Amino acid sequence: MARPELPRGHTASRCCWPALGAATISSSAVLVVLAGSSPVSTAFYRSALALPLLAVLSAIERRRLGKRAAAQRALAVLAGVFLAVDLILWTHAIYDVGAGVATVLGNLQVLFVALIAWVAWRERPGVAVVLALPVVLTGVVLVSGLIGGPRPAVGYTAGLHPLAGIWYGLGTSMAYAGFLLILRRSSAGTAHIAGPVADASAGTAIASLAFGLVFGGLTLHPLWPAIGWLAMLALLSQTAGWLLITASLPRLPAVVSSLMLLLQPAVSLVLAALILGQQPTLLQIAGAALTCGGAVAASLAAATRAPGGGPSTAGRPRSAQTARSAWPRRRSGRPA
Repeated sequence: MARPELPRGHTASRCCWPALGAATISSSAVLVVLAGSSPVSTAFYRSALALPLLAVLSAIERRRLGKRAAAQRALAVLAGVFLAVDLILWTHAIYDVGAGVATVLGNLQVLFVALIAWVAWRERPGVAVVLALPVVLTGVVLVSGLIGGPRPAVGYTAGLHPLAGIWYGLGTSMAYAGFLLILRRSSAGTAHIAGPVADASAGTAIASLAFGLVFGGLTLHPLWPAIGWLAMLALLSQTAGWLLITASLPRLPAVVSSLMLLLQPAVSLVLAALILGQQPTLLQIAGAALTCGGAVAASLAAATRAPGGGPSTAGRPRSAQTARSAWPRRRSGRPA
């Protein structure tokens, strides 16, 4: 069953869901710090604890909408493997440069999405994307704490290992981009929402368990309150947040979906400052503004190339690409 398309002129409505989802997952970094678990344990438990509720929602959805194709389910599981890599690297970045800063670095996925879409689907980036690269990279250096050093405040941890944090953040962004693009493809042409998230969470749990068995680190000491924070992380981010985001992915161009997720690092910086006392320096705030602002400018420029703000054809089967006549088209331009 094809996902019902939104009527003409409802671009704001389409952007509402990923924005709300981004706001929901903004507390993830803070909850990771409060749990104090190893990167592998955090990735495993947040996905495993989310599976029971997601399985129930998926079963209800399957009875109402029917089964999904095996290929789509396999893609969603593969997306979960990318998410496992993303979460493990991101947790390392959180411990190296702080919760808010790590979230900013991890959301460079916008540029990686544009690059992958160019290579995989020949969606050439515009001049704005090329011009944004030095701006964003400058912001990364500033926000990481390489320049200026960490601020000597109680409870402040950002910038303790800035160089390692940059590499972990870049790895997080690449894995996150792969997760978003594959999950988007797995849910294209279907009305299912809980099913793709459940399959992806299963893939994350399996991959994290495998990483833990091979490399170690799959432990929780002490069990409480870590398991409580991880359960909250599973409920808010892995379940509620990604249900909202997955509902919107096939309806929007890939770059626009990534753009809306940039709300997460802005909120995460505020939450890290208020709850964890990780007060960023002025240089780091400027770096966050450059990073997010450069990515936003590049994404907006790319989004204007998509016909009528409708969903791009990237990641869609050919049948889905030819069946989107309900979307308004411009006379020129190509999907971003």
